[in-house]
Amino acid sequence: MARLFADDDFPLPVIHELRRLGDEAVTVFECGRANQRWPDDQVFAHAQKEARVLLTHNRHHFKRLHRQHQPAHFGVVICTTDPDFIGLARRIHEALADPPSLRGQLIRICRPDQGAKATTT
Repeated sequence: MARLFADDDFPLPVIHELRRLGDEAVTVFECGRANQRWPDDQVFAHAQKEARVLLTHNRHHFKRLHRQHQPAHFGVVICTTDPDFIGLARRIHEALADPPSLRGQLIRICRPDQGAKATTT
């Protein structure tokens, strides 16, 4: 079971499926910051304060934050946009089940039609 914090750009149906699969996922909305244009560095800091892996579609900004804070963060999962919410949730869940520790890791989850699987750096 992964402890996740979903950025405000992340689809709620994916969050619901991750919960169904047993992951503990919290959203920006649920922590009271919906529609407040919370800066990425503050979203990242909140995920770290709560000891959660950050889940986002915002690849560029969170790659930078990953590099700046590596290895002192709890993990970042960046995903390509995928209309198959159930499939995306399952790929995330499977990718997080494998690594022994997500601490300091950046995990990329891509749509199957992009020809790539989850990668960890």
